[in-house]
Amino acid sequence: MSHGLDSSRAKTDGRKRRWHQHKVERRTELVDGALEAVRQHGRDVSMDEIAAEIGVSKTVLYRYFVDKNDLTTAVMMRFAQTTLIPNMAAALSSNMDGFDLTREIIRVYVDTVAAEPATYQFVMANSSASKTKVIADSEQIIARMLAVVLRRRMNRAGMDTGGVEPWAYLIVGGVQLATHSWMSSPRMTSDELIDYLTMLCWNALCGIVEAGGSLKRFNAGPHPSPTLPPLT
Repeated sequence: MSHGLDSSRAKTDGRKRRWHQHKVERRTELVDGALEAVRQHGRDVSMDEIAAEIGVSKTVLYRYFVDKNDLTTAVMMRFAQTTLIPNMAAALSSNMDGFDLTREIIRVYVDTVAAEPATYQFVMANSSASKTKVIADSEQIIARMLAVVLRRRMNRAGMDTGGVEPWAYLIVGGVQLATHSWMSSPRMTSDELIDYLTMLCWNALCGIVEAGGSLKRFNAGPHPSPTLPPLT
């Protein structure tokens, strides 16, 4: 008798798993369709236009997403998983070094976001807490990857790695916020933005190297103001 109950429960559990997997796959298909609709119609695309682009009724969309904010959050998550994070991982694992690596990491972030203006504006128009969490989660993943790279390179050079985590978060958060401001109101070219951000990050990294990453050495040394270049 018990064996029959176990068998019935196993069949029920199997059906639930298959149905859950079907829902996940279907939701992913709809998110990919929504992402393409945003690219085609722009940031102000409606749920009707998204449904028409995918080839489903709006009722189907609301079966898988609570509202437009829910769909927008899913689009942001999908973009981060399939584009932003893989692009950043590739940049961080490249064979470049020093200044070239610093600029490449910043360039990839800026160019990846700049290549999707409609998607970026569509996502940022969503003010829900869930969207904010997705952005924070993607920043955390990128910052952790950067911290791994910094720690590995500093360890090889025999440097103190105690500040690696806050440095990684500072760089990622600063670049993200500067890129957000630029996307909202671009007052320079993307190359200029990349160069200005590289200028700041590279000089900061040089200072860290000169102190060997050591907070004790940094605090013990003099901190004179820099010498201004001659006026031209």
